[in-house]
Amino acid sequence: MYKNVIMKAAVLYKFGQPPRYDDFPDPVPANDNQVVIKIKAASVKNLDKGRASGAHYGSHDTLPAVVGVDGVGELEDGTLVYAMGITGMIAEKALADKARMVRLPAGMDCIAAAALPNVVIGAALALRFRAGMESGKTVLINGATGVTGKAAVQIAKFYGAEKVIATGRNPESLSRLAELGADEVISLNQEDSFIIKRTKEINQETPIDIVIDYLWGRPAELILTALKGGGLQHISNTVKFVTVGEMAGANIQLPSGLLRSTAIEILGSGFGSLSREALALFTKEILPQMMQLNMAGKLSVDTQVVALKDIETAWQINDNTGKRIVVVP
Repeated sequence: MYKNVIMKAAVLYKFGQPPRYDDFPDPVPANDNQVVIKIKAASVKNLDKGRASGAHYGSHDTLPAVVGVDGVGELEDGTLVYAMGITGMIAEKALADKARMVRLPAGMDCIAAAALPNVVIGAALALRFRAGMESGKTVLINGATGVTGKAAVQIAKFYGAEKVIATGRNPESLSRLAELGADEVISLNQEDSFIIKRTKEINQETPIDIVIDYLWGRPAELILTALKGGGLQHISNTVKFVTVGEMAGANIQLPSGLLRSTAIEILGSGFGSLSREALALFTKEILPQMMQLNMAGKLSVDTQVVALKDIETAWQINDNTGKRIVVVP
């Protein structure tokens, strides 16, 4: 067992403020199902920031607390594993449940392994379990220039999407989406009227079956408007609209007539809406599969590596660069 009684960690002292690099007591197992792991890498995600804001439904219960819901660590025998932490993972050490760890494939990079799981939850689980993804579907990824959105483009293709439409604002990331598998790219920097018109045209050519939305707010309103049906004379295609994030705003205006005129289902995808079966398969099947895809060069996640001692600065880096921040001790 690792012997130190004080470790360095990213410690949150006040909701809404960045965590600080500080001393914190070593985690101690409460039972035989828990184990201490030595952290090798842990990512900073919107979920972590939301919990640290105090406004998230899963915010920390008490402060001070170590931040970070998951990470990659080393067991005492040298085995590398991914785990969701019982304690905060952006630290030198953390507690994990022995039954909920995923062993890294031989040769798997710790940085990539730390960055990958959250995008798999936000993309693969949203597609497979909330949208009911099947081969041959047409999928629109709204907000595809973010970290998870770019992964969603690749994973949709892996799951057999016939066509993938991608939207976003970041010009550099937009230019890369075709390389990642997008068949159509729509810039959200254009006029609202053009975005609606182009989405309607695409929907008429190849009816959209699934929308995976990372933006909500105004961009979601535009996509929903474009998908609106026209009553008995223009029966709409059935669409599953799955919201995963709210980078463009927490609320939308949703006219009743849009839902009455359109065969559309609006769903959410997150820890509170995913089934126990889905979360179990994430650990046992889906994440190991996605790790293998990453190692084969078929699923990429862009990262920016920072040191734990620089957590206050790293915490404030904007996610719209399309890179996942990964912290190393």
